[in-house]
Amino acid sequence: MRFLLAVDGSDNCHRAVDYLIAQRHRYRAAIELYLVNAQPALRGDVTMFIGHEQIQRFHEEEGLKRLATARAKLDAAGVPYTFHIGVGDPAHVIVDYAREKGCEQIVIGTRGMGSITGMLLGSVATKVVHLSEVPVLLIK
Repeated sequence: MRFLLAVDGSDNCHRAVDYLIAQRHRYRAAIELYLVNAQPALRGDVTMFIGHEQIQRFHEEEGLKRLATARAKLDAAGVPYTFHIGVGDPAHVIVDYAREKGCEQIVIGTRGMGSITGMLLGSVATKVVHLSEVPVLLIK
């Protein structure tokens, strides 16, 4: 079974990693796990002052920071994975990557590290549920 795990570095995201590690033995075949971190595109006229390569490096560094704990937990548990850092609207990055990889389920924390914190599930999780064509497992 192919899973996509949305990783933003939040506590709920780390609980989702723990959940997948604990549940992986329930499947007959080894699971395929894809980690994705979505970096919001830089706004304004930043690209006029900073080169494309610097912006790419910034997104990569920030993405790797957010992925670090999840990757360490999966490495320690011996769970293989592939990771991807996407740039753009987080919900679209998550859903599009899941579709591209043929994932059968998306796993996401209910509240991440986004800037909108007043919603019950979190704005990204809510949008992923609405956009996804595959089941979405919410972890809180």
